[in-house]
Amino acid sequence: MRAPILAAQFEALAPEWRAASEPFIGSAAFEQLCGFVDGRIQSGAIVLPPRPLAALEIVAPGAVRVVIVGQDPYHGAGQAHGLAFSVPEGVPAPPSLRNILDEVARDCRCARAAPVCLQRWARQGVLLLNAVLTVEQDQPASHARRGWEQFTSGLIEALARERAPKAFLLWGAHAQALQPAIARASHAHCVLRANHPSPLSARRGPSPFVGCSHFSAANEFLRSRGRGAIDWCASA
Repeated sequence: MRAPILAAQFEALAPEWRAASEPFIGSAAFEQLCGFVDGRIQSGAIVLPPRPLAALEIVAPGAVRVVIVGQDPYHGAGQAHGLAFSVPEGVPAPPSLRNILDEVARDCRCARAAPVCLQRWARQGVLLLNAVLTVEQDQPASHARRGWEQFTSGLIEALARERAPKAFLLWGAHAQALQPAIARASHAHCVLRANHPSPLSARRGPSPFVGCSHFSAANEFLRSRGRGAIDWCASA
């Protein structure tokens, strides 16, 4: 990640996301996070992705129908581009993404291979948000517990406070740690829980990701609340 510095990327957020982010931006945790990330860049560390707030650039808060929460960005060169679980076109799908695409194909009976870039979901109102939004190349979880979790949990809670029904897909312990933030909103959202789609846990009990059918379940919920379903099989 190069210029602009992290604070400038927050400043460039759309007004709706800025409003949801203000409690964090006004906190000491924000200053500490920016100081840490900018300091790592200035020291020569390769910080990924170049635009950590990219998920917020594609979908506005009022358009969000589904929230999928990841852990932190992929740490391999060329993989992370700001959307949880997604990689740019032309990049081989990491194992977790392969499991996600396989589950979509099974659950939604997709007839063709799915692109690895999930921007097509984001454009339909799927917020693909990692709990931690930066990482250093080849060093997984290197930016955990530096302030990102406070920011993303605040965003999740702000989205949950909106009355428009949403489906929250929480895969793995890191994502499920955000469930209390959703519950505090006391609105009737759909919360679906399963293991992380990583090969290490995707088939483990008691809530395996493989076979979870979260994609069709989210659509069933949205339709029941008068909101349009997501075309998970969309090719573009």
